[in-house]
Amino acid sequence: MVRCFLIHTVCPVSALSAGECRVLYSRLFGPDEALLSERYRGLSPEERRLLQKEKISVVARQVLSAVSLSREASGRQLVDAVPGEEALVLQDADSGVVRLRAGDPFSEEMSVLWLGVQSLGFTLVCEPHENLLLAEGVLRNLTRHCLENLHMLGQNSEVLLKSSRIDVLLSRLLPHGQLLFLNHRFAQSLEKEVAAYMAK
Repeated sequence: MVRCFLIHTVCPVSALSAGECRVLYSRLFGPDEALLSERYRGLSPEERRLLQKEKISVVARQVLSAVSLSREASGRQLVDAVPGEEALVLQDADSGVVRLRAGDPFSEEMSVLWLGVQSLGFTLVCEPHENLLLAEGVLRNLTRHCLENLHMLGQNSEVLLKSSRIDVLLSRLLPHGQLLFLNHRFAQSLEKEVAAYMAK
């Protein structure tokens, strides 16, 4: 099962210092760990929300570090892309997997798959027994739909204003955090359904 999906910055933004990143969108799946843990059971709803927000920020910072190392090691320079070049940008995206130890920040060990597309990071946090090849395919598919249908490459892209559309994409491509094996026919019908919704 996928525990969460994130979209965050992976390049310096003018309002942030060099090592910081901003979480632009997050969606959690599954039970709230704070309700299940004896240690956090007494927290108020606001304190549980802040705890979840901090966990998501820890994941985003880990991915930022991994993307920075990957880009530094490859030596490639980022070239600004314009809307319409989504397929090319996705093909050249940096990608990787990070393993999170138990307790850092989740109570169990987790696998984090990420794609670094220009200044955005797209991240899936999965349970360690998940099929990582399937998870990567789902992440690439989600990222492609976000880039093509929500026009996230432009300078004036407002990810925060498009959260309801991202929610619809997740409900179709990652229902309740479950990774789906898609045959060709089912994938085509999902594509048509998503395209029809995005055209509204």
